[in-house]
Amino acid sequence: MTTLSRRRLLQTGAAAVPAIALGTRPARAASSSLPVTGVVPSSMAGFDQAMQKYITERDIGCAQLAVAKNGKILLARGYGTYSKTTATGRVFARVQPTSLFRIASLSKNITGAAIARLAQDGKLSLTAPVTSLLGLSTAADPRLAQVTVTRLLQHLGGWDRGVSPDQLWADHTIAASLGVSLPIDHADIIKWATARKLDFDPGTKSVYSNYGYMLLGRIIEKVSGMSYEAYVKQNLLAPAGITRMKLGRSRLAETGMSEVTYTSKFTNKTVLDDSGTVVPYPYGGFNMPNQDANGGWLASAVDMVKWGFVFDKAGTVLNGTSISRIFAKPEIGMNSNGSWYGFGWSVRNNNVGTLNTWHNGSMPGTFSFFARIQNGVSYCAIFNRREETGSPDFDSIDPILGQATGTVTTWPTTDLSPKYF
Repeated sequence: MTTLSRRRLLQTGAAAVPAIALGTRPARAASSSLPVTGVVPSSMAGFDQAMQKYITERDIGCAQLAVAKNGKILLARGYGTYSKTTATGRVFARVQPTSLFRIASLSKNITGAAIARLAQDGKLSLTAPVTSLLGLSTAADPRLAQVTVTRLLQHLGGWDRGVSPDQLWADHTIAASLGVSLPIDHADIIKWATARKLDFDPGTKSVYSNYGYMLLGRIIEKVSGMSYEAYVKQNLLAPAGITRMKLGRSRLAETGMSEVTYTSKFTNKTVLDDSGTVVPYPYGGFNMPNQDANGGWLASAVDMVKWGFVFDKAGTVLNGTSISRIFAKPEIGMNSNGSWYGFGWSVRNNNVGTLNTWHNGSMPGTFSFFARIQNGVSYCAIFNRREETGSPDFDSIDPILGQATGTVTTWPTTDLSPKYF
């Protein structure tokens, strides 16, 4: 499978300065023992071995892996340790299978499902223009009226971050342009973006857009009358039996012990106030709450594979029509490698007559990968750092886990779900 690569986003962006940042550790010797938690059946040892090699080669401090088949969670593993300073002193913890990580753009399939659910309930038309739903002006570019809900979902909205700044990562630029103080919020981002021309005609090509998914979050709020987080928890996660997941925060002091710490060698000027303070990139170098619908969720790998079961068949969260809509080909069809982008998923036909669906996520201090492949197999891996200058390729986790699947000759039958939910 070819992943939607985002690993180089902001690695050398403006104000990003190499530095020794929070969470950096001395390199771990390849032969050292990596602390682990959770359950790995003997027949699935290939997954665990592949992960430990991957983690050691990249000097990753915290990681998770979960593997499922046909609606059963079969492997759940936490790797590494982290520490935080609390009121009672420094607290050290091993990564558990249920520890929370920022999952970055794995959040997009959650937002896509929320939109599909609103349409399923008759509260939203997928062909409705964003201008009418959010009251946006077309004065700067009349083509904005052609941006529908579906086009936002499939990255057909007309924004190209290779041409114009990625609106979710341009806090200093937006604040200076609007003459407002940091931190900016969603309304500021929308005001700035709406005053600029689109980069291409909506519906003519697919270009990955965080901003499009941020707008979808605002549509969910407008249509449901609830906060984005509350709507997702109440209508999607709770019916699926998932209760740990929540939106993340920007500062280390705002995170609890259930959430791991994040590592990056880059720093940035804070976007949380006008002080100009240089901070570790994962903690104030970007505004985590603003990322909500496009990249703001916290989850564990077991949460994500359980969430993936929602898309296997019609159920209490999504009906068959909604699932079909989520994985349908966009109006422009497939891309050159035979895949396409659905509602927060990359999609491709596989060799057994079904669909492979996958996505990755990347932001400073986070890399994640989630795939649903043939024969009912799914897996999710999450790490507390991403590829940066000088580190090995992180996207290789895709074929590595695919190859590990092939090492399983007999799949276990014991479902670990009751252990973690």
